Amino acid sequence: MLGLPSIPAFCLRPRDPRRGAVLTLTFVAVVAVGAFTGCWDRADGAAVVARTGTPGPGAARPEGTADREAVARAAAEAVAEGKSGKKAAQEVVSRSGDRWGTVYDRGEYAAFAESLDGHWTGVGVWAVRAQDGMITVDGVEPGSPAARAGLRAGDRLLSVDGHGVTGLAVADVVALLRGTAGTPVVLNLSRDGADLTETVVRERLRTEPVTVRRLAGDVTVIKVTSFTRGSGDRVRAAVRAAPPGGGVMLDLRGNRGGLVAEAVTAASAFLDGGLVATYDVRGEQRVLNAAPGGDTTRPLVALVDGGTMSAAELVTGALQDRGRAVAVGSRTFGKGSVQMPTELPDGSVAELTVGMYRTPAGRSLDGGGITPDVPAGERAEERAVTVLGGLGVGP
Repeated sequence: MLGLPSIPAFCLRPRDPRRGAVLTLTFVAVVAVGAFTGCWDRADGAAVVARTGTPGPGAARPEGTADREAVARAAAEAVAEGKSGKKAAQEVVSRSGDRWGTVYDRGEYAAFAESLDGHWTGVGVWAVRAQDGMITVDGVEPGSPAARAGLRAGDRLLSVDGHGVTGLAVADVVALLRGTAGTPVVLNLSRDGADLTETVVRERLRTEPVTVRRLAGDVTVIKVTSFTRGSGDRVRAAVRAAPPGGGVMLDLRGNRGGLVAEAVTAASAFLDGGLVATYDVRGEQRVLNAAPGGDTTRPLVALVDGGTMSAAELVTGALQDRGRAVAVGSRTFGKGSVQMPTELPDGSVAELTVGMYRTPAGRSLDGGGITPDVPAGERAEERAVTVLGGLGVGP
């Protein structure tokens, strides 16, 4: 458990003066956060969701979310009739309009929990679901079976082992792609109007969530691909090891989120305590607070793009609102909802949306994402170097 102290009153000065001179946020509750996560859309890597304490009875349910009691009741009735509780629960979630809600069986949920350590069994495909229900390959893990088979971003995934995936939740595509290492899986895809079929063999995969490299002019690039266990401490260690007086480029492009506790630890590397984000669980407001002692003077740029999601947006929003970093790149994805698990009678788990995150300045992350301070496209890193130069970094 991660204990976060109560905040009687925390005042901050927003970066954008149009938001107001001073924004005061007041909270009185002590928040204890357990396995806190943001939602990933990594198709066979992980699909993990935010967890908080259980809200009290009678709490309000956000619009466009599934009713927890209705989901549990549907599962129980299905089990009593000898049917699939998971399937019945998923039907209720699908009808609810809960964009991020989904249901996992016991094995799927255990496998997803394992991927919080940064390893999983699969083919190395990242995928997202478009508004029309099509599943699109958003990225391919370098060196993975999918990469060796020639899969690439933009491919449309039509079926997995003969099971059509159009219209499925990403978590259900996860279940089809995962399996035992060494077993084959047949993927039907569409690329530039042509249908392709590839047979790939599942492997045990691992990703390094944090990598560090140096650029000229004492610039340290800290790339965070996901917030798995230990990633926050790795970011803090990288900041401590950076050359004195040098700048840092925190690269969150393509980061689909992960454990929110790790994201808060990463943000703490650049903050000396104070607010990182607020969130609500069925109307009950709570707070995420940075640890004290971070580096508050080193010039900092956060690199973001449309693949920056969830916990990564939480970090960006905190650093941007608190005037700690200049965000460079393109608008982020806009996933700012909180999910919480409910165990169903057959042992499956329903992850249902229960609330929303907000940045220190009170901005909602969901839907609109974060607009960078300095827009940049393919040459975002070069633009970031220029920004750091303007902040006094370099020869």
